[in-house]
Amino acid sequence: MAQSPTLKVDLRKLILLLTVVSVFVTMSNSFYSIYKVQRDLLIKKTMESNQVYARKMAETTDTFIESAQEQLAFSAHRLSSLMQDESQLMAETDRLRRQTKTFNSVVIVNATGKIVAVSPETLQIKGIRLSTENSMQSLQAKRPLVTDPFVSPAGNYLISISHPIFSVQGKYLGYISGSIYLEKKNILSDVLGKHSYQDGSYLYVVDRNKTLIYHPEQSRIGEVIDNNDAINYVLSGNQGSMNMMNSLGIDMLAGFSPVERTGWGIVAQRPKVSTLSELDEQMMAVFVTTIPVGLLTLAGIWISAIFISRPLWQLAREVKTLDHSDTVEHIQDIRSWYFEAAQLKAAITKCLDMMARKISQLDADSHTDPLTNLFNRRGMLKALDAFSDNHQAFSVMALDIDRFKQVNDTYGHDVGDRVIATVAELMRSHARQGDVLCRSGGEEFLIFLTDTDLEHTFKVAERLREAISAYEIPSVGKITVSIGIAHCTGEHAHVHDSIKRADSALYAAKSNGRNRTVRSDEKLLV
Repeated sequence: MAQSPTLKVDLRKLILLLTVVSVFVTMSNSFYSIYKVQRDLLIKKTMESNQVYARKMAETTDTFIESAQEQLAFSAHRLSSLMQDESQLMAETDRLRRQTKTFNSVVIVNATGKIVAVSPETLQIKGIRLSTENSMQSLQAKRPLVTDPFVSPAGNYLISISHPIFSVQGKYLGYISGSIYLEKKNILSDVLGKHSYQDGSYLYVVDRNKTLIYHPEQSRIGEVIDNNDAINYVLSGNQGSMNMMNSLGIDMLAGFSPVERTGWGIVAQRPKVSTLSELDEQMMAVFVTTIPVGLLTLAGIWISAIFISRPLWQLAREVKTLDHSDTVEHIQDIRSWYFEAAQLKAAITKCLDMMARKISQLDADSHTDPLTNLFNRRGMLKALDAFSDNHQAFSVMALDIDRFKQVNDTYGHDVGDRVIATVAELMRSHARQGDVLCRSGGEEFLIFLTDTDLEHTFKVAERLREAISAYEIPSVGKITVSIGIAHCTGEHAHVHDSIKRADSALYAAKSNGRNRTVRSDEKLLV
């Protein structure tokens, strides 16, 4: 009787196939986990960076508007008794335009709406009487005003910053205004156009009516944007960040901040696809790097495949359960009684360990300030939770760089960043092993000293303050810091209160001349 043919299986090929599948599952899970964590972190950091940059530009714009209004107020005061002297009016408009270089043009309008002086004179609008509703915004307001965009009598699309002129007796005589031409080179584009990032991100500015008054694409200036969530949010006076679709249907990672004095909104954004393209390139580089190791591993398994059945089956089974918390323990328990199985087991364990370390590193990065490598606010809150859980007594130092805005305005934000990094390094050199160092804001820092009373903390703070004030920083020279200190007994209710008391002490140090350390229990606190 003929025997039925039996199915013969090439065990080596089967084992190799199972091994390839196992390695593929392991690597796929590893790559997916790392990619997902890094993707979410990269998106979050990009939005946070855009928010910080938008806030910085909003503060810069606010400062510029304030300076321009002060210049106009000075001129308005000088002109209060000179409105009938045409030569003086022309001289003042010319002085204001040439001396400050803030405005594209300067005009003086009398109480009847007639332009009585203009610089430059090439505009040829002297003597014209204002008639349109938009051009008469400043005349009707009779107060300092930043107008909505409008077309001037000379045909320029502009915004006007104006200040009323009153006589000594309080009679309204007209106003003086400086104009910024939105469709030509102007001081606003100079300030906002110095974008320090070369990663595809950009920023734009809208007025309170959602009209673009600054955009890298000059052809879009004057366009009204209606379908943009970031603009709607920032014009409500809010700052923040979001993942949104812009008015052109492009997926953007946006950060935004309002300009307080004008009601404008500044939005800094980067296309999401540009942000993630860097991550895709990195993941591809990692994948290519792992190919040789994978090929060598498979070659060794093929040579010894006949001897490796049960251990490989066990490894393959466990690899399918990578999402279980006890997978690594189970893999360690597998009896790899020959070299190849032991090597594969070690490789899988190493891969899982590397993935765990990578995720741990990404978690650490999310708690660290990238400029100073100190804890950020999230890292600080995690440390405070640990203090609270352990009822850990500590003292806190709140430190702020004196006149840091002046450093930024004088030397630029890149030098300002170097100053912040230098202060962080000096803090680190004066800290003990267990101290917690945080960057809590732009130029603000917090240092937590465990098991340290207020008296000793004061001495530490003074040593640090003196070291910083004596340090010569390239391009800037010497700077000073103000420090406020407070103590916490470790009770949960007092942990955050100690930071508030340290901030109050810091405020007192600032109010009493800067470059000093103030304890929270001193009477000069106000």
